[in-house]
Amino acid sequence: MSRIENHPPLRPAASRHDPLAEPVSPASSARTLVESVYAALRRDIVDGTLPPDMKLRTEVLKEHYAVSGSTLREALTRLIGEALVTAEGQRGFRVAPMSVDDLADLTQVRKLVECEALRQAIVHGGDAWEATVVAAFHRLSRVEQRLTEETREQLWAEWEARNQDFHTALLSSCPSRWLHYVQGVLYQQTERYRRAALTTRSVPRNVHAEHAAIKDAALARDADRACAALGDHIERTLDVMRRRIAAQPGDARTASAPAAPD
Repeated sequence: MSRIENHPPLRPAASRHDPLAEPVSPASSARTLVESVYAALRRDIVDGTLPPDMKLRTEVLKEHYAVSGSTLREALTRLIGEALVTAEGQRGFRVAPMSVDDLADLTQVRKLVECEALRQAIVHGGDAWEATVVAAFHRLSRVEQRLTEETREQLWAEWEARNQDFHTALLSSCPSRWLHYVQGVLYQQTERYRRAALTTRSVPRNVHAEHAAIKDAALARDADRACAALGDHIERTLDVMRRRIAAQPGDARTASAPAAPD
């Protein structure tokens, strides 16, 4: 059988500081347990421990995460809602695949939504918005200064949190709640691609300079320049993904593992 059909050795939960590695008190609610399993599964999917298109064998997962079948299924159902897991009817679950086509679609829609939200944020943002953007950029910069070939893996989670904070700050004064909602969904859907791209060493990229260009244009209230910089920034992930897959043997349209930060 192929690796897709068989789980690779999963890291011990304790090595990831998995909350499930600690004893669960009798007072812990079933909801808390579901949340813990959901968080652990999601992390393992995003970081590639459970790679794209892998069949998720419930007996293996129940043992690894030390939970019942019903708790596991509830957590997997939540991940289906986030498009990270797919259901196969009576055949169980599978990690959602990744592909250049999927990322291309996400990229174009995200550019439309996020650039419009940024335009509205620039129009409506005041001094407090500017301060929020500057502070978020500073915190992101502190992490990016520590990024090296050796530290990318270790700093991924911190970088992702600061990166999301920066993008959220940029759009924070946009008055449309629907633009915020859709942007949040699209941002979440590209997380696996960002994860792979941040650790892709074959494609050079100065993501800090990209963030600085967006920030400078936004604070200058130059909406056209800000949106152009943001669009190029988002597009770079697709470019990295295409080059990454083109360098691999086999079907160049399908990703075997999560590609460039945005």
